[in-house]
Amino acid sequence: MLNLVLFGPPGSGKGTQASNIITKYSLVHISTGDILRHEVKNETPLGQEAKKFMDGGLLVPDEVVIGMLGTKIDESIAEGARGFIFDGFPRTVAQAEALDKLLTFKETEINKVLALEVDDEELVTRILKRGETSSRSDDQDESIIRKRIVEYNNKTAPVAAYYDNQGKYTALAGVGTIDQIFQSLCMEIDKLA
Repeated sequence: MLNLVLFGPPGSGKGTQASNIITKYSLVHISTGDILRHEVKNETPLGQEAKKFMDGGLLVPDEVVIGMLGTKIDESIAEGARGFIFDGFPRTVAQAEALDKLLTFKETEINKVLALEVDDEELVTRILKRGETSSRSDDQDESIIRKRIVEYNNKTAPVAAYYDNQGKYTALAGVGTIDQIFQSLCMEIDKLA
């Protein structure tokens, strides 16, 4: 199986590139946000547990999220999945460790963590431009954008180091055309085949 984590700060082009990677390599998109919403909507036991936290304005504990990821991975493998691309997870070292344990139990692992690097000023410019057409208020306020970038940098730097210590982390330039960035990502992914 080919299992990837795509890292990148807000505005790095991660969403666009994830879609391209999913299409080219026939991977299953694992978005923790999508999974949470699905489980809550379908009132699964894990969804009901998550809803209690969400209704109280609290973050859903990692154990609950990992349980949901396990269910999604099992369903996808049963349907013949060739691999996964993780989006929005892991965000902390504890989550990365939990994901590694889960995947080991499923007899697979993260093969590569690809990070799109873009300087902060370019990120601010991109997100403000996106804010002109998106309905997201957090894409239209520069101070909020900068806080999001700082939050990303503070929380994901240790996760990057965690995977770098395993020899699985590669940082790539997230500046250029969509095709140029996609080609550099593909060059890294193709090395895994």
